[in-house]
Amino acid sequence: MPRVTPSDRRERILDAAREAFAERGFAGTRLEDVARRVGISRSALYLMFDSKEAVFRALVHALVGEVLPVGLPENLGNVPAPYALRGFLRAAFIRLTRPDLAFLPRLIVGEGQQFPDLVRTYHDEGITRVLGVIERIIRHGAARGEFHCPDPELAARTVAGGVIMTALWKNVFEPAGAPEIDVDRMAATHADLILDGLCVREGARP
Repeated sequence: MPRVTPSDRRERILDAAREAFAERGFAGTRLEDVARRVGISRSALYLMFDSKEAVFRALVHALVGEVLPVGLPENLGNVPAPYALRGFLRAAFIRLTRPDLAFLPRLIVGEGQQFPDLVRTYHDEGITRVLGVIERIIRHGAARGEFHCPDPELAARTVAGGVIMTALWKNVFEPAGAPEIDVDRMAATHADLILDGLCVREGARP
């Protein structure tokens, strides 16, 4: 096993935690197991994370960072809002249904009632950040006169609903025997429906 240096220790811990949570769930994973996968002592792990919940929070934060599209600027400037929204949705559909992220919705659905802090973390670190990006794109489109949307906050939840449902379908329902969803087609169809409702038509008054 390669020597674990301080510079890569956090990343190695989170990778090991992802594997352990995927295999054993939250309740079945011990920090000792994570430390063993990394090749460090339990005390070395506790120097970085004081609890299993802290590891989970950091892991969700990192995973959502992977999902949010790289290169989406804080100020969208002259980027057309329909283009930005369609691109974000395609990236979110594809990344949230990746096999290495499949454990997360299964864990939230399966163990959320037993561990409500997990649900709170998923909401605060994950869902809220995704909603924030969608709302920002919608407000950008409204400011440019491309979108008509009286309530961007609620609209963002509607947009995110299709992404969340597809992630649940791929990672919870399909393994139980539900028909498979084509993620690319689902992303395109969802974007078409959302943009049809948001976009201002030529000659129409917003």
